[in-house]
Amino acid sequence: MPKHSTYSFTDINATIRCPGYGSYSVQGEGVGDVNVSKNTERTVHDVAADGSVMASKIAGNNGSVTINAQQTSSLHKFLQGLFNYCWQADTSEWTSISMTIEAPKMGKTYYCTGGSFVKEPDEPLQSQGQRVAWSILFVDIQRIQL
Repeated sequence: MPKHSTYSFTDINATIRCPGYGSYSVQGEGVGDVNVSKNTERTVHDVAADGSVMASKIAGNNGSVTINAQQTSSLHKFLQGLFNYCWQADTSEWTSISMTIEAPKMGKTYYCTGGSFVKEPDEPLQSQGQRVAWSILFVDIQRIQL
């Protein structure tokens, strides 16, 4: 009998937090997709004139999370409000966003801290509703295998 596995985005839970603004739990409400991306390249090679290679192991857990939200959703409205709050708040609060993404069926949890928005997203205005991409850079993204 062939082996198989199943996946459903409805099994994913995410919570976005900012101490001065509040939190929002995402369980499918107006979200199209969420993408977690690490930014640090973990190795670099230096090649000497004689062909010797020195490999460097590079530390760093910074990265980004991109959330594609329907432009009429409460998630998009929360993120717009959060961006406005962070932009107007004291500079010390600029990297105060944290996010937890749980994917229990895949055995993974992401803990993201030290977050700040890349920019306000482009927002399409056309005959059919669209998704809006919110990108948040995080100082630290830890992926925990359960």
